[in-house]
Amino acid sequence: IASKPLGQNRVVNVYLPADYATSGKRYPVLYLIDGGLDQDFLHVTGTSALGALWARSQPVIVVGIATQDRRRELTGPTKDAELLKRYPTAGHSAEFRAFIRDEVMPMVAARYRTSGESGVIGESLAGLFIVETFLTEPDLFDHYAAISPSLWWDGGELARQAGARLRDQSNDPRTLILTLGDEGPEMQAPMDVLTGNLRDYAMPGVTWSFTPRPTKTHATIYHGAALDAFRQLYAEPAK
Repeated sequence: IASKPLGQNRVVNVYLPADYATSGKRYPVLYLIDGGLDQDFLHVTGTSALGALWARSQPVIVVGIATQDRRRELTGPTKDAELLKRYPTAGHSAEFRAFIRDEVMPMVAARYRTSGESGVIGESLAGLFIVETFLTEPDLFDHYAAISPSLWWDGGELARQAGARLRDQSNDPRTLILTLGDEGPEMQAPMDVLTGNLRDYAMPGVTWSFTPRPTKTHATIYHGAALDAFRQLYAEPAK
């Protein structure tokens, strides 16, 4: 896609369910942040395919949105001088969100048989971006799955702002899945702040969950957490 907000061509990978060509059905869409072929696309599409094959989750269209400069694309603005010195390109998540909202999502809706139900999944900085999107533009997706989100960014400011942002949200139904491994106080403390604000201020239409995974690390959490997210968000309807 030739992206105006990003000012460059960007790669989007699309996985279609096994029965897409013959079924005539419409499918939910799951947007994958860090969805390049050398990132998480093959892992997440494999999870989706096996879940559908075993009837443990519904078939979905997976749209992998590749990132390039993750600090630039997945983090919000910061005034922290040390962070800006270490990561001088950081803080442009709004442009990346505009790319998804104004270019990727309309392309997918025009080209593929979508049901209108959408979700987004990602880990680490992608999880941070997903939490930020849930708080700043909650109607962009129906479902949000943030795995081990890097809420430490900007000293945990996003988590601290969550209460005020949640109070301003509508009561439209949406789902937020959060999970975190054993990753130390820098990751745990802002997660505690975020979940506290969700308990206090989330609208009744928001269904949210937080699953600690104390036996997992930042490097090992994604596979199992993604499988659980598929089963939770796209469970096969009871017959």
